[in-house]
Amino acid sequence: QVQLVESGGGLVQAGGSLKLSCEVSGRTVSAYTMGWFRQAPGKEREFVAGISRSGTTTHYADSVQGRFTISRENAKTTTYLQMNRLKPEDTAAYYCAGSSRLYYMRSQYVEPNSYADWGQGTQVTVSS
Repeated sequence: QVQLVESGGGLVQAGGSLKLSCEVSGRTVSAYTMGWFRQAPGKEREFVAGISRSGTTTHYADSVQGRFTISRENAKTTTYLQMNRLKPEDTAAYYCAGSSRLYYMRSQYVEPNSYADWGQGTQVTVSS
């Protein structure tokens, strides 16, 4: 059974940094297209970043471009989201997601329905 477990969330002041991790078990993560999404109270879940199976292709939401970096480690069991210059509007529950499919278009990465497996989420709170 595939499990995705996020960690690394917390409370940070505006301008600070956090690094989220998503550990995948039950599947070789190199066979996974990975994504990070977030959901704030009262809002829809939104795309944050995505990375291809090989790690050579990444996509970002405009709101985080240049501040966040998605990566995956060589052993490919963990995907990361490095978040710098955090803003209060980044406050949300952050979820990692995985898909066994190959995606070629940005539109595929940003769509939540493209991902079959999800973690339980980790809370990120940015104070002003």
